[in-house]
Amino acid sequence: MAENSQEFVMSFDPKTIEHLGIRMYSALPPVITELIANSYDADAETVCITLLDSNGKKEIIVEDDGIGMTFTELNDKFLRIGRNRRDEEGIQKTSKERKIIGKKGIGKLSFFGVAREVEINTKKNGKQNSFIMNWEDIKNSTESEYNPKTIFKDKKYSGNEQGTKIILKELKRESVFDAESLADSISRNFIVDSNFKIIIKHNSEKPIIVDNERKYNGLKKQVEWDIPADIDVSDLDYGNKDKITGHLIATELPVSPKTNMKGITLFSRKKLVNAPEYFSDSTSSHIFSYLTGWLEVDFIDDLEEDVISTNRQSLNWDYPEMAKLREYLSKLISKIERDWRIKREKVRGDKLSESTGINISDWVSKLPQDVKDNIEPLIKDVLKNFEPTEETQEVDNKIIRAMHSIAPEYTYWHYRHLHPEVQSVSKDYYISKDYYTALFESAKKYVNAVKSKSLSPHIERELLENVFSIRDPKLSVTDKFKKPDGTDFTRDTLSGITEGHRMLAIALWTAFRCPIAHDEVCDLRDSGLFT
Repeated sequence: MAENSQEFVMSFDPKTIEHLGIRMYSALPPVITELIANSYDADAETVCITLLDSNGKKEIIVEDDGIGMTFTELNDKFLRIGRNRRDEEGIQKTSKERKIIGKKGIGKLSFFGVAREVEINTKKNGKQNSFIMNWEDIKNSTESEYNPKTIFKDKKYSGNEQGTKIILKELKRESVFDAESLADSISRNFIVDSNFKIIIKHNSEKPIIVDNERKYNGLKKQVEWDIPADIDVSDLDYGNKDKITGHLIATELPVSPKTNMKGITLFSRKKLVNAPEYFSDSTSSHIFSYLTGWLEVDFIDDLEEDVISTNRQSLNWDYPEMAKLREYLSKLISKIERDWRIKREKVRGDKLSESTGINISDWVSKLPQDVKDNIEPLIKDVLKNFEPTEETQEVDNKIIRAMHSIAPEYTYWHYRHLHPEVQSVSKDYYISKDYYTALFESAKKYVNAVKSKSLSPHIERELLENVFSIRDPKLSVTDKFKKPDGTDFTRDTLSGITEGHRMLAIALWTAFRCPIAHDEVCDLRDSGLFT
């Protein structure tokens, strides 16, 4: 029979269409995702989904600029239910080197899950074909074949444009379209290539470009990993680990169950094949409240056995190769969790540093080891607060500031609140751990200051003994002080303080400056005599 005398024919079993179309695709996002996948396989650069629900008209139009279909291709391929394109054509990639998504030949039935009538318009090689399929007519058909209503067949058109337009009519849903919500859902069901644009329009509203970032709308990211680059899996034994790629995220606050994003989503050939989960029998891990993201596991499409469920929401984990994948993913998430705890503490530390004005990591690095051993566990306890509120954050700020006040950087250098003049000559030496020079210069500064203030002609020890003598002091450390009631302290008290100060000053010279001045510092240090 000549091609132009043929009619459009769908060969089917009505129960199959009802099973695989209506029952499996009762929600809009999976239906639109199936049609987007068809456009992707048709090498389209752009697919536009238009949602119309104004002026009493309610339709969905899915239009792409792919390669389109001829009359013969429509009959032999599109209208054949259960056709396995990959097996029949013996190819795995399109002319643009895209891995073909379609496999089972039943995704085309998805539109009957939301629409009672579907119009197909397609252009290729200068000829345009169009027909309408009606669900009630299909269901009531007594034959194993159904003839869609032809609008036109092999109608010539000018120009080189190609592509396919599918119009979903007599929609079953009554609610107003939510383009933003649909865009979010599509982004979670499909990984968008840089050379494949998905656009959603709602009546005359501003078009929405669907990208991969929409997957995480409303989630506050805290730590992110590119897989496999950011996690070392060299110690894990799994043959396909180098073929697993993706992006994982730990959020600042727990992921709400309402988002349906708790867990890792698996994709094969850009399309969801396993809804988010953690691939573990245990759900006690704290990270399970915070972890989301996606991984591409394209190699599962190349397995001899079909491990992808018909509705592409789960995998057959009982298959031996899939059991190995699940075990590997469980171990991968365990590694992610360990890395997350380290990075989460750093993120919280950075925020505390910003809010307190104290660089926490720098501060801790400059603490003496014995002080650090006591301070660091306290800081870690603060940083482990998983869900800080504004109130607890303020408490944490106060705790950090208090600890810093008690034990600042270079704690021992700060102890006793060194006089500014002593600090000025000792700080650089102390920081560089040249404690001998720091001590020597501090003692020298003190003695020179005494000499300057007293105008005494004596030098070194004689200077200190003379200036702070009991009988005739040149500088007094007690003459400005009285009791709170205005009366004088006793003579014995004043004499004791004066004598004590004199002896401390002489001890400073005798015990500190003299040993360092008369022997090599390296000998004193290495022998342990003067440390």
